[in-house]
Amino acid sequence: MRIAIIGTGYVGLVSGVCLAEFGHVVVCIDKASEKIAQLNRGEVPIFEPGLDNLIQKNVSAGRLHFTTEIADPVANADVLFIAVGTPARRSDGHADLAHVFAAAREVAAAVRGFTVIVTKSTVPVGTGDQLERLIRDANPDADVAVVSNPEFLREGAAIDDFMAPDRVVVGMNDDRARAIMAEVYGALDPVRHPVLFTSRRTAELTKYAANAFLALKLAYINEIADLCEQVGANVQDVSRGMGLDSRIGLKFLNAGPGYGGSCFPKDTLALVKTAQDHNAPIRLIETIVGINETRKRAMARKVERAVGGDLRGKTIGILGLTFKPDTDDIRESPALSIVQALLDMGALLKAHDPEGMPAARHVMPELDYCDDVEEVAADADALVIITEWKQFRSLDFARLKSVMKSPVLVDLRNIYTPAEARNHGFVYESVGRAE
Repeated sequence: MRIAIIGTGYVGLVSGVCLAEFGHVVVCIDKASEKIAQLNRGEVPIFEPGLDNLIQKNVSAGRLHFTTEIADPVANADVLFIAVGTPARRSDGHADLAHVFAAAREVAAAVRGFTVIVTKSTVPVGTGDQLERLIRDANPDADVAVVSNPEFLREGAAIDDFMAPDRVVVGMNDDRARAIMAEVYGALDPVRHPVLFTSRRTAELTKYAANAFLALKLAYINEIADLCEQVGANVQDVSRGMGLDSRIGLKFLNAGPGYGGSCFPKDTLALVKTAQDHNAPIRLIETIVGINETRKRAMARKVERAVGGDLRGKTIGILGLTFKPDTDDIRESPALSIVQALLDMGALLKAHDPEGMPAARHVMPELDYCDDVEEVAADADALVIITEWKQFRSLDFARLKSVMKSPVLVDLRNIYTPAEARNHGFVYESVGRAE
């Protein structure tokens, strides 16, 4: 099957590469000429484990191509995916669909014959209807079916998520698209990786509902963690006691500094705005948006308490800047808010992240960026673990203690046990585990 994908950001690139791995002939299109040139040189603009090898394999096999030209790939495509960004609008928090609509207008002018146009971008309920009208207004002769096929990719595990998904959601109002979309995902075992066909609006809402529910679990366990600290309980044991209930599950019950990334913050806010617009407010999600924002800066106060109540002039070492491990993505990372709060309190900051420092330098130039953990620890009054990279799971406590000004560790991901850190002579603070 011939597939074109507009957008080579995180979702578009991973989707295109994996669809090529399924055996389809895929052309990835982007206006960013330098990014396309980079991909054609075999260089990958994002960090995602295993992605570089899959790109090389499928380019060599002739199934994967990259271009800035849109007309010919779209005209020759059986299926076209729109996978461009939908960030939150600064003015009101709604999803900004400008790039989606711009892509649709270009597609409308280029399609030839019956074409399935798929929104892979995360879009509010009713966007498919808008796209259908826009395309028909731009080209009344266009024979298209507009389909919603939301992505459920976790950064750091995106290839596995695409190749072996829990489910694939496909929403359509045109039955002609069903067989074609079934063929797109024909490489999947339908028993282990079912394709769920729904109406278009149902599929659009499913994406937001799923992300908001996961964010709800994270916000909930963080509030329970605060209670644990006050009453003398251990949030990790509480999480396990909850999560072993099959109705609840263990995933997304790890207490920490709050959720971040490219999806949860904007998707929860967009769902709140959509619900308000339709006079069906979702109070739970409205609440967790606020909880998550205040939590990040509350973590800075935890650091302040660990060093004795005054950060002015203190050197704090930051371990982890990305919103999660195995990605270079710092978008809406809790680290950004925590770092800013620490700077506001007068701290001097050093930082290390295995993949996130190039991006972080652009938005946080005031940090002293270090090549390794020991350099971060040198003369530091405290170390703060914000992202649970595997490199931070085996710290050399004896060596770090010998180079630090004060052996203080604030572990916002509960990587270590209190006993382990304190046996090495560290003052240790974590999340949701009382003294």
